[in-house]
Amino acid sequence: MAGNWKMYKTPAETQTFFEKFRPLVEKSEHCEIVICPPFTNLAAAVDAAKGSPIQVGAQNVAWAKEGAFTGEISGPMLKAVGASHAIISHSERRQYFGETDETVLKRTQAALEFGLTPIVCVGERLEERESGNTETVLVSQFQKGIAGLSEQQFAKIVIAYEPVWAIGTGKTATPEIAADAHKVIRAQVREKFGKDAADAVRILYGGSVKPDNVKSLMAQPDIDGSLVGGAALDPVSFASIVNF
Repeated sequence: MAGNWKMYKTPAETQTFFEKFRPLVEKSEHCEIVICPPFTNLAAAVDAAKGSPIQVGAQNVAWAKEGAFTGEISGPMLKAVGASHAIISHSERRQYFGETDETVLKRTQAALEFGLTPIVCVGERLEERESGNTETVLVSQFQKGIAGLSEQQFAKIVIAYEPVWAIGTGKTATPEIAADAHKVIRAQVREKFGKDAADAVRILYGGSVKPDNVKSLMAQPDIDGSLVGGAALDPVSFASIVNF
């Protein structure tokens, strides 16, 4: 269960969140819990999560180790501050900041090289869904952004299916729609990396996940967790999603 805070909260607000959130998930051993705050809150989050089952991830990672890349943050920098995960190519990164399937692959490889677990996002826009191209888009994003990994690399990643039309819009894919997309992704994995890899990979659903819909989403056999946006900003709300 991963929470993406996007561009919200200060270090002080991060500390307040963890004070309320920690006791609510202290005994939650059924899943991994990852919170991805903005870069400026990573140190505060790592500090506040010490001694708890909560892990901390970044919302992006550069494809280079260091260099003239103004505004980027590298894998070694994230590791040094205590992060364990990195979200790669969230749809907002694709939409506003020019991420492509090619940069997705480069960033994923860099995250792995520097010991971070990548949460690699794929998903279609509303017009792509309405024109019946969901499967085509997912296959293309997989082929160009993930299929270039080696089997050993692939075994260390997490995939998140995020229908762009359901992010921050209040629209949620029905459990059946989400499950169909997850099946498409898992079939791609099976074809490229084999049955064992397809059985083992965790595919998260992201897109207006809330306490009142998480149970029906998680009941789908192909949905292995969720990448939560808005509902992850509130400790009680995110805890009830974790403890669905």
